[in-house]
Amino acid sequence: MRDGLDHGGKLALPEALVAVAAVGFECEYDDETDDVVGCDFGIYEDFEPAERTAWWYRLWTANEEVDGSEFRFFGTSDAGDYTGFWLVRGAVPIERQPVVYLGSEGQRGVVARDLADLLWLFAAGYGPSEAVEGVDESWTPQPDARLRAIAERYAPGREGSPQQILAAAAAEFPHFSEFIDAQCR
Repeated sequence: MRDGLDHGGKLALPEALVAVAAVGFECEYDDETDDVVGCDFGIYEDFEPAERTAWWYRLWTANEEVDGSEFRFFGTSDAGDYTGFWLVRGAVPIERQPVVYLGSEGQRGVVARDLADLLWLFAAGYGPSEAVEGVDESWTPQPDARLRAIAERYAPGREGSPQQILAAAAAEFPHFSEFIDAQCR
């Protein structure tokens, strides 16, 4: 596993996320049809440093008393949305922590119960913002055989539809939004 400190002193991502980052995501917008194909999401090389998380989370919540230490952010969109693990399950490995999304305009939600579920969302062509904010008829998911192969390798037997994955995450963590609201000023 790559979820410990690497030689540069940075908190390294789990191997499955490194594999997803190597494949990457494509997003295209067609000005003529107003259609979006793919998802706007990028994965960092390592987890975001704690100082950067604290700065952003204080800005996002308008609360100087919080530091976001319960999150390990690993990706973002061009709009400035954040996605990461929510360290709410105690001392279990980070791959088994829920994955959350915090949008640039205050949107928020639990994307997946854990990394395995997230991998299957990616395989289906969904990014974190599409999963939380929902999709409309102008958006087309782009399933990717390479991302599916990663999900099959790192999360065998866990395949589910995006709707099943999102419903399971919402059912297990129904109070995430209230948790966030309590930290906002």
